[in-house]
Amino acid sequence: MSGAQRNTLGVLLAAGAGSRFSGPTHKLVTPMMEEPVIVHSLRALRDAQFADIVVITGSADLSDHLSGVTTVHNPEWATGQRGSVLCAIAYARHHLFDSVVIGLADQPFISSESWMRVASSESPIAVATYDGVRSNPVKLHSSVWDLFENTESPADEGARTLIRLHPTLVSEVVCEGNYADIDTTEDVEKWT
Repeated sequence: MSGAQRNTLGVLLAAGAGSRFSGPTHKLVTPMMEEPVIVHSLRALRDAQFADIVVITGSADLSDHLSGVTTVHNPEWATGQRGSVLCAIAYARHHLFDSVVIGLADQPFISSESWMRVASSESPIAVATYDGVRSNPVKLHSSVWDLFENTESPADEGARTLIRLHPTLVSEVVCEGNYADIDTTEDVEKWT
């Protein structure tokens, strides 16, 4: 484990309802390449060797796929990603982590290498980029947690408002791979 991950919490956001997904199950438990979407995302996070990892849950019962993983339930999951990031920060504060690195459970192609590269950034805010496009994961050092909490932003924006308002605190981390997310049944079909 590198020094960057030693006191860094890896966080997978998995609280949303997946309302654009029209399949018979929640999108995160839908099979893709023989395993549920969340299993792919969680495997990459586990392989990144963080000191600890947490999955923020909400709308769906994901317990069958999260054995051995700490979960934090976001009771206000319906309000959007911001609430889940706040849950992650509260957990990290309580457990004395220096940073959180946050990704989305519906992005099953994000590699462990991307998680590790973002975690290794010295910047207060680090954002993965893929061919110049900003995506996940995103690192928030404890020095910006108060700033995040006190920044008014739409509930569904996660950390994007903070990133947009404080560009001098942000570094982009070049990553390889695919940042596609799974939002619809067509997305599953495309990648299966």
